[in-house]
Amino acid sequence: MNTNLLQNLDAIPSPCFVLEEAKLRRNLQLIDSVQKAAGVTIILALKGFSMYSAFPLVREYLSGATASSLNEIKLVNDYMGVKAHTYIPAYRDDEFDEVVERSSHLTFNSWNQWNRFKDRVAGMPVSCGIRVNPQYSEVATDMYNPCVPGSRLGVTRDQLPDTLPEGLEGIHFHTLCENDSFTLERTLNALESRFGDLLHQVKWVNFGGGHLMTREGYDTNHLIKLLTAFREKYNVDVILEPGSAIAWQTGILVSTVLDMLNSQGVEVAILDTSFAAHMPDTLEMPYKPRIIQSYHEPVADKPTYRLGGMTCLAGDFMGDYSFDKPLKVGDRLVFDDMIHYTMVKTTTFNGVNLPSIGIWKEDETFQLVRTYGYESFKDRLS
Repeated sequence: MNTNLLQNLDAIPSPCFVLEEAKLRRNLQLIDSVQKAAGVTIILALKGFSMYSAFPLVREYLSGATASSLNEIKLVNDYMGVKAHTYIPAYRDDEFDEVVERSSHLTFNSWNQWNRFKDRVAGMPVSCGIRVNPQYSEVATDMYNPCVPGSRLGVTRDQLPDTLPEGLEGIHFHTLCENDSFTLERTLNALESRFGDLLHQVKWVNFGGGHLMTREGYDTNHLIKLLTAFREKYNVDVILEPGSAIAWQTGILVSTVLDMLNSQGVEVAILDTSFAAHMPDTLEMPYKPRIIQSYHEPVADKPTYRLGGMTCLAGDFMGDYSFDKPLKVGDRLVFDDMIHYTMVKTTTFNGVNLPSIGIWKEDETFQLVRTYGYESFKDRLS
């Protein structure tokens, strides 16, 4: 953790997401080295990281971005300066023409969607593909597993013809979630066993996201070999769109202790942030976020607290943490690795303010990018 940042927490509003610019650049440099060595294209997935104030830095290394809604598409257009690689599970009739106009690539989720809209993309300057379900995934949490029985995401092999129709130029799959290259290798084996004949018929294959190549210990050399071999075997453009890997371990969520109480023998600290509204992945996955300068699990004979959010939801709390010193009202707690898949999921449930957003710049100064208040809450309602 950046020592200067920790020493200057008082200059940062609370709660606040803080992106560390140098760490984002480090991740982008690694990702760029992979795409160059493998001869593939790696793009930003907005569903994992939509902090458009950081897009100028992203553009130095990545040439595009993928979107899953018209709003995300517009953000790609406006702040990445390119057309989007678009995948939406079901396209709206009233939005479709604008989606096509703003996209360079368009993936259809079902054969029905392709048949419904194929005439409206004919002759348009957009490359179309179909999302497939290889019926293989090692994602343990069903909520994040697109290959569970009855999944609505992607087409199984029995639903596709032996020859793809004119106008379908790509195949898209996405079955990983923060996995390594060896999981990808097994996934590719499943993909090729079911769709190998169709892979020879397309111009591009989108590997989706979940490639956590910036995690410590990830074997990027193995990834490069896999990507290169696949690209050469099928003579296709290979596209990856990682979500977590871009902003993995690039920033924090600063919070403050608002109250302390003893609840039936359990010491509780209530914070000015919310697990449910500001860190929903911690309850959905679930996982226990790390707090800098704390013990992730209770330690005997050390001050231990159950941390609670500031909403009235009974389950808006996290497990117990221990500290070297007792907590007191006003203390700052710093949640680590809170940039990817966190800012994009925040809500104003109970009318709680959204955390501010800032950047710890490479010159070791803090830039406050955005604050929120009543208008942000009101604008989501009517």
